[in-house]
Amino acid sequence: MKTISPINSFDKIKLLADSRRMDILRLLMAAPATLTHLARTLKQSPAWVRHHILALESAGLIEISEVRRTGKVMEKFYRAKADALLVQEIILPKSKKPSVIFSGSHDIALENVTEYLAKHVNLLSLPVGSLDGLVNLRQGLCQISGSHLLDVNGEYNTPFVKRLFPDRDVEVITLAYRTQGLMIASGNPKGIRNISDIANPNIRFANRNAGSGTRLWLDAELRKHKVPVEQISGYENQVKTHSEAANLVAQNKVDVSLGLQAAAHQNGLDFIPLFEERYDLVLPREQEQNLNLLLEYIQTKNFREMLTTLTGYSSKHSGELVRL
Repeated sequence: MKTISPINSFDKIKLLADSRRMDILRLLMAAPATLTHLARTLKQSPAWVRHHILALESAGLIEISEVRRTGKVMEKFYRAKADALLVQEIILPKSKKPSVIFSGSHDIALENVTEYLAKHVNLLSLPVGSLDGLVNLRQGLCQISGSHLLDVNGEYNTPFVKRLFPDRDVEVITLAYRTQGLMIASGNPKGIRNISDIANPNIRFANRNAGSGTRLWLDAELRKHKVPVEQISGYENQVKTHSEAANLVAQNKVDVSLGLQAAAHQNGLDFIPLFEERYDLVLPREQEQNLNLLLEYIQTKNFREMLTTLTGYSSKHSGELVRL
């Protein structure tokens, strides 16, 4: 099976920003070729091709795969070192403050923490959902993730962390407990009472992105109640945060969405509670020192007092280490 190799060097990405070099590299991914073959295909001179070949070779993106002698002529065949490339590079602000990348499930309390720590650290958020956040952490695309994934055995987060990080020393620390449910317009004009009501053809629904803990909970609940997703108007319409979902309801663009009680309260919505969940932070142990300010703050009285201002949040076990 052919493989994809990641590029996480800005210099290499800059090199490939030249479309001519990209064309040469893609041809060499398909099959080895000589300068003459490449020049003929690209309708350029061999000297022109050689200039770009040397740049690609010095960057370690291509190599000589074979040398053939035909009479007095020696021909070098070049090939790409990878069958395909995945370009990934995060461009961070140039600042005296350290930058920390968070990727995972959106959380309103964590947004407040970010504001509190803004003088000391750039905490940058990439909300992708719980599952994709853990994948990003595994791939080194962030330093910390946030998760509220419920396992079939009723356990939060740890089974997923064990499966994704069997060979890594990671920490799981509880940020807070949160209440989720149905966010609906004030006065509940559509008479929504439970999760099965979102299948009513007269009710417009806003869904969360695939891989988010909220979406995984919803899909499991729909299967349990035997509610076909095809009957839900708007099931395919996805947003990435609880705040986005609540805004859609507040703007009367949809009638209901599943999300945090705090998001509903902030937007003046009615709310039907469905479950309480544990939201954990997940980080590799080697990142502990870089994240020390954050980890210390979530154990303070100030943090717990902040949580009391968010409807549906509970500080029980906040800052505690979860055993794996």
